[in-house]
Amino acid sequence: MANDWQKKIDEAIDAAKKSEVAVVVVGIEEGESLDRAYLGLPGHQEEMINQVAATGKPVVVVLIGGSAITMSKWINNVPSILDAWYPGEEGGNAVANVLFGDYNPAGRLPITFPVFEGQLPLVYNHKPTGRTDDYINLNGQPLFPFGFGLSYSAFEYSNLRFDKKQFGKTDSAKVYCTIKNTSNRDGEEVVQLYIRDLLSSLAQPIKQLKGFQRISLKAGESKEVAFSITPELLKMLNANMQWVVESGEFRIMIGASSKDIRLRDVVSVIE
Repeated sequence: MANDWQKKIDEAIDAAKKSEVAVVVVGIEEGESLDRAYLGLPGHQEEMINQVAATGKPVVVVLIGGSAITMSKWINNVPSILDAWYPGEEGGNAVANVLFGDYNPAGRLPITFPVFEGQLPLVYNHKPTGRTDDYINLNGQPLFPFGFGLSYSAFEYSNLRFDKKQFGKTDSAKVYCTIKNTSNRDGEEVVQLYIRDLLSSLAQPIKQLKGFQRISLKAGESKEVAFSITPELLKMLNANMQWVVESGEFRIMIGASSKDIRLRDVVSVIE
């Protein structure tokens, strides 16, 4: 019956009360001609999350879908969320391995998740606006930014250095940093390189992802990571629709997401 949703939720609540942990699997409907005006979970899935969470049992929400989901009505009631996207035939095993701690995840979001639909379009690599990003009745920050992702490990970034901080338009430089696994769990970190052209002939994004490395570190282990800053990473389309590297200063940023920049400094490109 279409109107028996509360009965089904009551059954889920009863099951949760008899369990040590509740895993609530929810998702969205997507496809051709199935664009969504609202990005919340459809149907009564949000009620189910909140009512299961009200039992007091630890709750893991597993999201199935290929795009952003708003969570303001329930996110503060649950301790953990796993975005499984469309995991395929082995998805059950993969999700179970993560939930039981047999696999330490290191996925990163390739899109931005907004708090509310009114923030859209919301992208990390927008051009400077010359004004605040906030609204009169809402913070302008995303729910989860581009590049965001957690694991069972924690990592420390340090020792930013360059082989040279001034170089010509056709030259390259290298930037180095040290990543340390500060947890007691072996894990992987996705180290992300962002660059901003500080003064250009045409407006450029406030930051752009220009490289990333996924590295594996044992508990307590440190590793030096290097990125090459090449003309390819610094070029832009000028007013004549030509790819050029302009002289000036570029901010080099390394971090764990587009909003979690851990290290930054400026290099100069000279004529």
